[in-house]
Parts: sequence; structure tokens; C-alpha cells
Amino acid sequence: MTEHVQTAWLAAYAAQDELSRGRRFVEQLPAYRSEFQRDRDRIIHSTAFRRLVYKTQVFVNQEGDLYRTRLTHSLEVAQIARTIARALHLNETLTEAICLAHDLGHTPFGHAGQDALNECMRDYGGFEHNLQSLRIVDELEERYAEFNGLNLCFETREGILKHCSLRNAQQLGEVGERFIRREQPSLEAQVANLADEIAYNNHDLDDGLRAGLISMDDARESASFRSQHDTVMQAHPALTGRRLVNEIVRRLINQVVTDVVETSRHAIEQVAPADINAVRSHSKPLVQLSSVMSQHHLELKRFLRERVYRHYRVLRMTNKAQQVVKTLFGAFMQSPELMPPEHQQAVTRFSAEMGEAGRARAVADYIAGMTDRYAVLEHERIFDPAKRS
Repeated sequence: MTEHVQTAWLAAYAAQDELSRGRRFVEQLPAYRSEFQRDRDRIIHSTAFRRLVYKTQVFVNQEGDLYRTRLTHSLEVAQIARTIARALHLNETLTEAICLAHDLGHTPFGHAGQDALNECMRDYGGFEHNLQSLRIVDELEERYAEFNGLNLCFETREGILKHCSLRNAQQLGEVGERFIRREQPSLEAQVANLADEIAYNNHDLDDGLRAGLISMDDARESASFRSQHDTVMQAHPALTGRRLVNEIVRRLINQVVTDVVETSRHAIEQVAPADINAVRSHSKPLVQLSSVMSQHHLELKRFLRERVYRHYRVLRMTNKAQQVVKTLFGAFMQSPELMPPEHQQAVTRFSAEMGEAGRARAVADYIAGMTDRYAVLEHERIFDPAKRS
């Protein structure tokens, strides 16, 4: 099924290529691709996307080869979201593009790096990876002769920007208007948002078990895990090890995805939006979990926060990561000449436009673009006398 034939079975309320609000810079229509396929392809070919392979999800890259990274997480989010989008007759390609781009702005060292960089940027407008993802696709990628960024369609950019303060929204033009008007994004963006939560909940549980941070008995404290564990053991009483974990996790994901499809389908039927504009003007998201599954979802999230994210081994990594980010930020703010030439040029340009806040934003762009291991290497180059620069 080609991209153009695929639109024939899209629901009336799905995002349609031919009805897109377009790109910031007008381009010729693609000959053999849809507009949203072009967006997806540009994201995949971007430098920021490739960097995700060495950016932390929960465990830093050097702790092991089999833990999720931002790249594998983004692919898993896209896989889950495509299933939901197809079942709801939404634009699968747009959904995939949003999922692949949603973490482009993440710092090295996951949320620990983001929290540290946000603290460093407190007096200069703050730092939020969601806004940074939009900044990357709008401004920072350098691939095309005629414009900065990737020049993505409005609908893709809208989906990338999952949340935004009123102050920031007022500075973002058309893509920020829905936060001012308190409108919803497209159903494709809603699917991507929920798929992100489904993926990291279940896969962080899987990685926590793999890393030995929690045991099978610990995981059984979660009602949803316990239910699936008992079901699997009843059907396969001799199953152990990774095969047992994999079987449970895949059933957990299937259970919640099925719930999203059925609950969302019912919600959409009740509202019966005539088109994407009716979706946007509705008072709340239409892609949703049932009340029962939502409770299971929140319970698992709380379990992970207390037993995985706050495990002493993870907190040790978090502490080290934050120290790396903060000391790099301080060094580059004080001496921008320590950065590579192209980033020194950005400091000069942004400083002329915004003063000290411009310098800080250029430094934040440089640090946010680093992979885990590059950040560690830069730290060594600057602060370790024995390390060659």
C-alpha cells in the first residue's frame, strides 16, 4: 500500500496530507512520497536522530549494550503508536514521524541531564527537552541550502511539542497557539504521547529486571505485572529467566495497547468529530486509557519511580551525570573559546541578539546535543590534566 493510496481509508478526523497547514518555507510537493513521509525521512536522516543511539534512557550507555537508549526507545514508541494509529484509521506515517522526533532534544544522561541543564538555565529561560526537540527541527539541524532546520509540516511540529508553558507558547507562533487557546493536538499526536508512556513504563520495568535493580518478586508488587506473571506461569510452569520476563512484558504491552484502541474508539464514536478541527476543539484528549487501565498504569509508574529510578545505583549515576553537565556549562559560560569553532560562532551570534541569555542558550544547545560518552570525554578534556585535548 503506497502512501497516497493509504489516505483513502483514513478516518475523516485523521490528519490528511493534502489538508496540512504546510511548512514554514514553501517547497515543491514530493513526487513519490506523502508530505508526512518526507517528514519522517528527514527525521531519520538527521544528525540529532543518530545521536540518540548513545543517549541514556535510564542506564548510561557504558553500563551495558542491551539496555534501552533514546534511539531504541523512540523506535519502540513508534512501533506501539503505529499499531494504535492503524487500528483507529489515523495517519500512521504522521504518527511515526512524531514518535521518531519526540526525543531529539534530550540531553545526555536522560532526565538527570535535563534537570541539571534546566537548573543551569534557570536565569536564562530554562531548558526543556520537548522545546529543544522543536528547536532542533526548526533551527539547529543544518542539512539544507535554503533554510535552517528540517522544515517539517505543522502537524509534525505540533505533535513534537507535547506540552508548553503559556510564556513559551506566546513566542512560538502558530505551533504554540493551541496552548494559549487550550486546544488539543491531532489524534496522531495524542497517540504518540500515550505510546511514549506505554513504552517507557514497560521497557524501564524490563531494563530494571535485566539490571538486577528489582527481582521478579519485587515486580509482583505491581498488580498488572502480578496478573500477567500468574497467567504465564499457569500456561508455562517451567518458564524461567529472560524468556519469562519477555513473555510477561509483551503481554503487558499488548494488554494496554488493546485497552487504548478500544477505549479511544469508543470515545471517538461518542464525540463523532467531523474533522481534525473538531478534534482540536474538544475539551480533552480522545486517545485515552480506561479508568481501570489508567490506575494500573499509574501504579506501575509509581513502582518504577520508587524501586528503579530511585535505586542507589541509578542515583549514583544521576549524581555523576549532573556534575558533568553543570561543570561543563560553567566552564563554557566563563570561557566560550573552549568550545569548537562553530559553537563559538553561535555564542557570538546569539549574544549579539540576546545578550547573556543568548550566550547561555548557545552553550545549552552544545551540551544538549552531546551523547553520554561525548559529554564524559569533553569533561575529561577540560578538567583532567592528563587528558589530551
